[in-house]
Amino acid sequence: MKNYKKTKIACYLGFITQAIVANFAPLLFLKFHNDYNISLGNIALISTFFFLTQLLVDLFCAKFVDRIGYRTCIVASEVCSALGLIGLAFLPDLLPSPFAGIILSVIVYAIGSGLIEVLCSPIVEACPFENKEATMSLLHSFYCWGCVGTILLSTIFFFIFGMDSWKYLAVIFAIIPAVNIFNFATCPIEHLVEDGNGMGIKELCKTPLFWVAIILMICSGASELSMAQWASAYVEAALKLPKSVGDLAGPCMFAVTMGISRVIYGKFGEKMKLGRFMILSGILCLICYAFASFSIIPAMGLAGCVICGFSVGIMWPGTLSISSKKFPRGGTAMFALLAMAGDLGGSIGPGIVGRVTQFAGDNIQTGLRVGMVFPLILLLMVIIMDKSKVK
Repeated sequence: MKNYKKTKIACYLGFITQAIVANFAPLLFLKFHNDYNISLGNIALISTFFFLTQLLVDLFCAKFVDRIGYRTCIVASEVCSALGLIGLAFLPDLLPSPFAGIILSVIVYAIGSGLIEVLCSPIVEACPFENKEATMSLLHSFYCWGCVGTILLSTIFFFIFGMDSWKYLAVIFAIIPAVNIFNFATCPIEHLVEDGNGMGIKELCKTPLFWVAIILMICSGASELSMAQWASAYVEAALKLPKSVGDLAGPCMFAVTMGISRVIYGKFGEKMKLGRFMILSGILCLICYAFASFSIIPAMGLAGCVICGFSVGIMWPGTLSISSKKFPRGGTAMFALLAMAGDLGGSIGPGIVGRVTQFAGDNIQTGLRVGMVFPLILLLMVIIMDKSKVK
């Protein structure tokens, strides 16, 4: 009797690992700037290298993961994540250029993050669980709890031990992927489709509805990250609160409400229609952006930022679940290309909002008004996906 519960736990820890590597370094940006004398322009490149590496890994997975094997690649994801976090603690001091040490570490754990992002979803989808849509939503909620845990634990750790102790925390966080290496090495892993029967990249790209799914994922990533990455700055500017409070009231609460949305669908999804839940969430997302970008009452703007997390929570896992039903032979290529689209949206969305904010005299609300185009297109794509059928 295969123990698929062990597979599920390994994937839960995989998403927590991804949350750690995505959120830990940004908490240290000013520390890197002050201690290593790295310019803010170069500091900004840290996130660029992280997302670019993830995009390249997504493309790699679409082409080669089925040949290499799921288990080899998912074990490698945890090895890279652990090595990258440990490298972040030591390489800046060991290499002649601290910036090179940071970038090298970021690239290594971004490889791990990219593999986790592409593989954990199809691994769980291939397991014989009941109500896979709800299981997928619950799985993705662990990324949210990982974000919350990373921010809260780091804040508490730095308050007790000081910011200079960040290297110890990096090594402590590396224990999670290190332990998960064993979990993925020993848990049962199935494949979505038999060898050679999965849809290739060309076949997927010839299907018009797949492009709807791609656009939906781009707008999901853009809607989520545009609000999440600017939430802290919004709280500081609108409510005049210090950064530590802004981090907790902004991105941390955003992640909490996003996790709640995924848990609700994970627990009660069998009683709900996924398409309807996503359409209602899309409408709520548009309302939240309107609150944040037009409200003259700071508390209402903050509510828009926080509740937006709930509205986007179902979009990423929901799109994967709908796509799995629409394209049962999609296989690894489908999950990899959808993950790439989500990462692309998460890269360009905050950039567009930031650029418009800068041109508008650092007015974040103006930037978010332009950002409303993402939830608007997202809503249209959800409706098309829900109503369409694949021949």
